[in-house]
Amino acid sequence: MDRYLCLFLFLFLTLFVEMRGGRDECMTSNRCGDQGPLIQFPFRLKDRPHHCGYPGFELSCTENNQTMLDLPVSVKILVKKIAYKSREIIVQDPDNCLARQLRNFNLAASPFYFKFERDFTLFTCSSDKTESYGFQSIPCLSIPGNPVYAVHSSRYVEDTDLSSCRRLYNASAPEDFMFIESAFSLKWSKSICGSCPGGGKICRLKKSNSTEPETECIKVKGVSKKIIVTGAIFGFFLLVLVIVMLYRVYSSDKVERENRVKVKKFLEDYEALKPSRYSYVDVKRITSQFKDKLGQGGYGTVYKGKLSDEVFVAVKILNNSQGNGEEFINEVATMGTIHHVNIVRLVGFCADRFKRALIYEYLPNESLEKFIFSKVVKNYSLSWKKLQEIAIGIAKGIEYLHQGCDQRILHFDIKPHNILLDHNFNPKISDFGLAKLCSKEQSAVSMTIVRGTMGYIAPEVLSRNFGNVSYKSDVYSFGMLLLEMVGGRKNIDVSVESTSQVYFPEWIYNHLDIGEELHIRIEEEGDVEIAKKLAIVGLSCIQWCPVDRPSMKIVVQMLEGEGDKLTMPPNPFASTVPTNLSKPGRVFQQELAIISELE
Repeated sequence: MDRYLCLFLFLFLTLFVEMRGGRDECMTSNRCGDQGPLIQFPFRLKDRPHHCGYPGFELSCTENNQTMLDLPVSVKILVKKIAYKSREIIVQDPDNCLARQLRNFNLAASPFYFKFERDFTLFTCSSDKTESYGFQSIPCLSIPGNPVYAVHSSRYVEDTDLSSCRRLYNASAPEDFMFIESAFSLKWSKSICGSCPGGGKICRLKKSNSTEPETECIKVKGVSKKIIVTGAIFGFFLLVLVIVMLYRVYSSDKVERENRVKVKKFLEDYEALKPSRYSYVDVKRITSQFKDKLGQGGYGTVYKGKLSDEVFVAVKILNNSQGNGEEFINEVATMGTIHHVNIVRLVGFCADRFKRALIYEYLPNESLEKFIFSKVVKNYSLSWKKLQEIAIGIAKGIEYLHQGCDQRILHFDIKPHNILLDHNFNPKISDFGLAKLCSKEQSAVSMTIVRGTMGYIAPEVLSRNFGNVSYKSDVYSFGMLLLEMVGGRKNIDVSVESTSQVYFPEWIYNHLDIGEELHIRIEEEGDVEIAKKLAIVGLSCIQWCPVDRPSMKIVVQMLEGEGDKLTMPPNPFASTVPTNLSKPGRVFQQELAIISELE
């Protein structure tokens, strides 16, 4: 392969050199930019060899790709067009004030002359004069109080009132230069090359020691036979190279084809991630006639099942009671579109007459509630580092529900019981029976009934006096869950020995507010900082007013950041009876009026 590539490069360079040798060096880059006039003999660009042009016909390109003609005595004018047959060049003063350059115009030292030339005398006056034929104002040279005038020849000077005027200089210019606003014409006298151009010939300056410049006609090299042969060989080896490359790609494609098979299988499996529908007979077969019961809740009983020898599932049989229809629809419609590492996957469902069931992926470590509320601490306790990882995972799952889906999903029942743990203790949010969908642009949602579990329900869900129900309601529930993870107990616990700890969120706020250490199950170095960070984030999330709570995106950033950079949030219990550490806070027991709203 390397030999073919080297040979290919050699042939390419050979062909390139041959083609370069077949081109005249005066014909390359013979324009200034794409729109400039064609530059050919007798004109040449200054960076081209001297034999490419005739003396006095030098052109240059400006930074803006404009073509500039340099005339004797430092006169520069822009070239707009070159008519080679009529030997005429259309030029323009760069500042549209030809009169300013007339003093330095010396066309006698150049091959050019004005197409229609006249003599003028320029005067500067201390007062305005009445203009007449042969007597014209030059605005571009005039200044306030000192107008400048141009007068045709000495005959008109004698007939013109030039009192209070001073002569500036005499000049030759185009006949109508006083009326010229832009371009004018220059001509050159003779056909320097005669009839040379054409027939494949070009004109160039002859290299000789003569004082007078001489021109010669040369024939432009065409495509030689050598170039044709080289090109044919080049094309042949290019074809061989392509064939060899295709063969090598094909012969080494076995691994790639295997990868495509894997991708195809993955896509088929991904399609299988969509919830499948099962009959009630299938449900009984999957659960082995409801043999292994995992738990029971208000909406149904959960059994362990098996789809295959390697795939285990949790089957939730819904109770035949009022309201299950809405919960069932919510669960299937919501979870059927969700695929996130921190959200339980809905494998399938059953809707067989009055029999309804939901089939989830099986998580062997059950719910978070088991680990943070268990009395058997030695068997079920989690390290503070693991608790922090679980908190971050839950927060990312809720953030995905709020921002990662086409529609925002409000869970309305975030609590330890609905946080399941896989074999690596990664958290997964479950139970979407109370979930509600709304657009991301919607700042508030309406509800006909209160949704959620007491102790985790945001104040605005109970009474609109606290604000509108929105995604911030889930933030409040997450904050309460976070504080229970910190305390390892229910937020309201009347069984504790000290009355100051009955309502744990207020107790923990009072301790942090005065700078006291929490001393909650602290075992290793660094546990204090983690516990303090989780507590501060939890207190930030349970602010009474929804607008004072952070979004879940900010919550994730707070949990993943450094704990010492967090500041204490405002006191969320300011509406309760003021307390101190000697007489700790009491449970907030104010009755909240429920305001129903239509969907």
